[in-house]
Amino acid sequence: MLKSAIGGLSRVANSLAIAANVAGTLTVLMLVVILNVDVIARSVFNAPLKGTYEIVQLAVVFIVFLQLPDVVRVDRLTRSDGFLNLLHSRRPALTANIRRIINALSAIFMGLIAYIMFPEFLKMWGTQDFFGIPGLFTVPWWPIKLVIALGSALTCLIFTLKVITAQDRPELIRMPEHSDTNESGPKT
Repeated sequence: MLKSAIGGLSRVANSLAIAANVAGTLTVLMLVVILNVDVIARSVFNAPLKGTYEIVQLAVVFIVFLQLPDVVRVDRLTRSDGFLNLLHSRRPALTANIRRIINALSAIFMGLIAYIMFPEFLKMWGTQDFFGIPGLFTVPWWPIKLVIALGSALTCLIFTLKVITAQDRPELIRMPEHSDTNESGPKT
């Protein structure tokens, strides 16, 4: 029962992470188009695109927090794990436990970010505060706060699944048929 609940939760989290990654990729493509239009408008027409600076600021935050859950899901987060790789050959059980501790601390950190940002989102939603230059180009703050809160919460969930399953890739959960499998689980 617990195994199927974790598997179901893992499938939902993975689907959401993939969808968020797609949205992040589309944001990158949108940013490329906007920057190219701005460069052409500046060069050819001597008329820069209004709001380019604000859009770039917004897009960078969106890209990071939309793609972070999927990066964690597929175990591509930039980190220095040379020591753990060396230790793994000598002490695989210890290495697996250290990885779980790192994932647990990461889950806590991402959970704290989500916990702090969600009230900020609600505040910005209510006040409709914005950034930019009034009269020229403005963007509301609430979408940024929402993306940070949701991206952090989803990343926290994925790290938590890694801790619970003792695997770096919880979407690849395979229950061992016999007891001589590696404690860290299969990696592909």
